[in-house]
Amino acid sequence: MLSSAFVLLGAALGVSGHYTFPKVGGGSDWQQVRRADNWQDNGFVGNVNSGQIRCFQSNSAGASASLNTTAGSSVTYYSNQGVFHPGPMQFYLARVPDGQSVNSWNGDGAVWFKVYHEQPNFGSQLTWPSTGKSSFNVPIPSCIRSGYYLLRAEHIAIHSAGSSGGAQFYVSCAQIGVTGGGSTDPPNKVSFPGAYSASDPGILININWPIPTSYKNPGPAVFKC
Repeated sequence: MLSSAFVLLGAALGVSGHYTFPKVGGGSDWQQVRRADNWQDNGFVGNVNSGQIRCFQSNSAGASASLNTTAGSSVTYYSNQGVFHPGPMQFYLARVPDGQSVNSWNGDGAVWFKVYHEQPNFGSQLTWPSTGKSSFNVPIPSCIRSGYYLLRAEHIAIHSAGSSGGAQFYVSCAQIGVTGGGSTDPPNKVSFPGAYSASDPGILININWPIPTSYKNPGPAVFKC
């Protein structure tokens, strides 16, 4: 009986340390964000080669609405509780091709460019700006073309990343419409899956010992206008 109680307690604590990213702007949960497969269990993607690494969806079902914003502004992305695990927040954009619908486009191919990532503070341990936060301001570059985009939120939890496959990816994709943009088509776009390898130094890393003195974010450099 005591053993069962500890199992249940451990399971509860495990779920409480996990999270989803269900909301953007002033919308409701999963209104302008495509409903991710972890919407009920707060689970994570553990395989960088899985199709779920893109938007954490087993399909490409669209959201019921899109958030309208302007180029050069920022949008706020929300988690359902404070980000608990150590690791970087990263955000990507992918423009929906002209003539296709944001509600059905699946984001396939080398279409994603990074607009934000964070670096840790270094010391006796790595600390991350995202720790404990449940809202994140995402910059929308001023020079990108107007149109509809998928905005991909990603937190990479690396507390168990000392062995291959130990990193945990918490992902979702919002639908946004951007107006007032420029004419730039960002270079160095990547695909999901395809952008990451399980052996990338920011994914396969022991943050406990020896304490790292640098960190290389997985994926491309952050795009700047």
